[in-house]
Amino acid sequence: METDDVPVGASGADTAARVRDVITAAGVSQREFARRIVMDPSKLSRSLSGTRRFTVAELARIADEGRIDVGRLLGSRPREEAAPVMEPVESVAGGRPLQIVRATVRLIAEHGFHAVRVADIARACATSTAAIHYHFPGRADLLEAAVRWCMDEDTARRAALVADADDAAVELRQLIELQTPRTEQQRVQWAVWLDLWAEAARSTAVGRLHAEYYRQWRETVADVVRRGVAQGVFRAEVDPEAAALTLTALIDGLATQVLADGSGGGADAMHAALDTHVRDSLLVAP
Repeated sequence: METDDVPVGASGADTAARVRDVITAAGVSQREFARRIVMDPSKLSRSLSGTRRFTVAELARIADEGRIDVGRLLGSRPREEAAPVMEPVESVAGGRPLQIVRATVRLIAEHGFHAVRVADIARACATSTAAIHYHFPGRADLLEAAVRWCMDEDTARRAALVADADDAAVELRQLIELQTPRTEQQRVQWAVWLDLWAEAARSTAVGRLHAEYYRQWRETVADVVRRGVAQGVFRAEVDPEAAALTLTALIDGLATQVLADGSGGGADAMHAALDTHVRDSLLVAP
């Protein structure tokens, strides 16, 4: 069982120090490392600072990412001693935990979360159910990890667009295109979101992730609208927060209709409808 916000003793501090060594050796930021091990960045931060204990599964994922035996993180062998990994994960892109999460996302998209068994995920990863449980003890852990992975992937794509765009109107159209389920990857991610919306209403953990994701998504859209007003491409009287709420709701509803159609059509009509909404509600008249 996870023990959040429990002060740790010397052994816990030693484990945190070893985890810091793994992060340093990875050469990435703490947030990026959290993304790689599919862990809430705030939980990683609290665990490193000593106000929360790492769970066994989290340490397993950290060891996997660091290509070390989990015993080294727990101090059961000398830190300088070379140690074998639990599985030959070097051939798995991103490591075993991310392979498990990606397989979970794909299977959820195909069959729905409640139809996916741990045995199905193990088969898709060519590993054992014991290995799945080693990294993610229960189905709830897998569901939360799948949601977090989808969030991180979507956020990363949005960040790349924001970095490259100078014109707010162009940026907003790019964000709309990103959310239009044209490609197989976009349709898979939308299928997962549709399945998880119902879970968010029943699961506190997933509900929190869901609420945080939509808060960030609406803020992204509101920031783009705000910049567009400042640039003079969007109307001065537009309320950025209200515009973001309306636009994201339209995207969700239209994307749901596109996926429900099942034929793969409708994406062009969705994009056209959103373009019309932006033109009629936001853009300054030529």
